[in-house]
Amino acid sequence: MISDKEIGTKPRNSRNQWIAGAVVALGVALGTSSVHAQTTYNIAGLADFTGPYADIMKDWTNCRRGVFEWWNAEVGKGLGITLNIKDYDHRYDVARIASLWPGIKSELNPILVLGVGGPDVAALQERLPTDKVPMIMSTASYGYVWKPNPWVFSPRPTYAHEAAAFAEWYRNKRGGDAPLKVGIISSEAAPSYVDVAKGMEKFAKDNPKIAEVVETIYTEVQPTDLSTQVGRLVRKGVEVIQIQTNTAAVVAVRRALQSLGKTNIPVMVSSHNSLEGSGKALGGMAQLEGSYEAYGMAIPTEDKTSARAFFEELRAKYNVKANYSVPSLMGMDQALVAVRAIEHAAKATGASKIDGEAVRRSLLSTPVSSKESFGVLPNLKWTNDAPFPTSGMTINIGTVENGKYKIAAENVPVPVLNKW
Repeated sequence: MISDKEIGTKPRNSRNQWIAGAVVALGVALGTSSVHAQTTYNIAGLADFTGPYADIMKDWTNCRRGVFEWWNAEVGKGLGITLNIKDYDHRYDVARIASLWPGIKSELNPILVLGVGGPDVAALQERLPTDKVPMIMSTASYGYVWKPNPWVFSPRPTYAHEAAAFAEWYRNKRGGDAPLKVGIISSEAAPSYVDVAKGMEKFAKDNPKIAEVVETIYTEVQPTDLSTQVGRLVRKGVEVIQIQTNTAAVVAVRRALQSLGKTNIPVMVSSHNSLEGSGKALGGMAQLEGSYEAYGMAIPTEDKTSARAFFEELRAKYNVKANYSVPSLMGMDQALVAVRAIEHAAKATGASKIDGEAVRRSLLSTPVSSKESFGVLPNLKWTNDAPFPTSGMTINIGTVENGKYKIAAENVPVPVLNKW
């Protein structure tokens, strides 16, 4: 036994070293083959707790934190690594993110940063290569980061890719030879919102037999009444209204369609303004009957899937207090990519030698399989050509049918898009 008296006679520094040596010696005496010294690495978590996405951020951040706790216990412990994540509220504002970043970097010296939206990319994409810190998103990507030598990585293609995949699928479902008439609701409040519209307009221009954008409507970031604008889309024969901004826009469009008696015209949303989230804002999922969501990750229905089983493990064992929802899956998707990249980096460079450059090399050299993400994401393989995988990508499509949330299609191929 190590007595308090023996310890107390040592100076503080040598005392700590003496204790560490005694622990190792005790491990050997007990027949333990090795005792792992734990190296702690910091992760910066960007978040929006007080801005336009505050309504979904709690589940999002809670689930990504749960993934880190799971990995620390189940994987990191064996590798000799502990990951620590700290969240920072940036209110989804480019200027605030830019002002926060120097302090975040100084405080944490992070090997990785987790982003939640377009402002993160706009504020940091030029800084990250100099700071040698890669960023992993959970959202779809953006046309303005479609450049070689990425430091921002997304497990999904661009929003325009996801929208184009949906348009092809929905046109085939509709039947006929005419292009699908699409209306777009966007805003100039964020670079990502403009990018979504420009990308879909480019796809329609290059593929006139598949899609026609009848009009792109730019409005305030959180509109309240779009009756006039939606009425204009209806008169132009719109067949689906694409809204990849936020829940407020979905609510305003759906209310306008209801007032016009045109609820047979579906809206198509993304993950961050999902059917579930927008339905809650509208007073119930049934308010979005016949509408769709489309994105490159699992759909959080009640079906028994590996993604659902992993979520339930996080909730049962790792203090995750969240609903099984799209925001939860978004938190899980980026955290799973993060821990797998760090895991791969540890095997390549050693557990005590990981930095941001090692994590980036891992992302570019070692694919993350769908099995490694428990089916939350498809198989992912990045190259140095783009911040997202440029081949083999698919989306899943959810819908509301008879008031029930269900999967409409899985593994829908993402078409080739030209840069915009």
